[in-house]
Amino acid sequence: MDKQCACHKEKIRTEREVKQLMNRLSRIEGQIRGLKGMVEKNAYCPDILTQSAAVAAALNAFNRELLMTHIRTCVADDIRQGKDEVIDELTATMQKLMK
Repeated sequence: MDKQCACHKEKIRTEREVKQLMNRLSRIEGQIRGLKGMVEKNAYCPDILTQSAAVAAALNAFNRELLMTHIRTCVADDIRQGKDEVIDELTATMQKLMK
C-alpha cells in the first residue's frame, strides 16, 4: 500500500501528485513575492488588495485539491478499515479551513 495517514501521520504521494502540489505552491510563492514588491514600491492599496485576494483564492484552491485527495484516499481507506476516528480528524481539519 502506498499511503499511510492515520497511524503514521504521513502520506506517500505519487510523483505526479507531488509535482502538481509543488507547482501550485510555487505559483503562490511567486504571488506572495509580487505582493511584497507591491508594498515595497508603495503600490495603491486597492491594487495590493486585489493581488492579495488572488493569493487567497490560489491557496484555497490548493487546500481544496489536497482535501479532496485526502478524503478519497486516507479517509476512505481508514473508514473501510473501521477507523471511524478519522471522521473526527476530518471534521476538525475542515473547521480549521473554514475559519
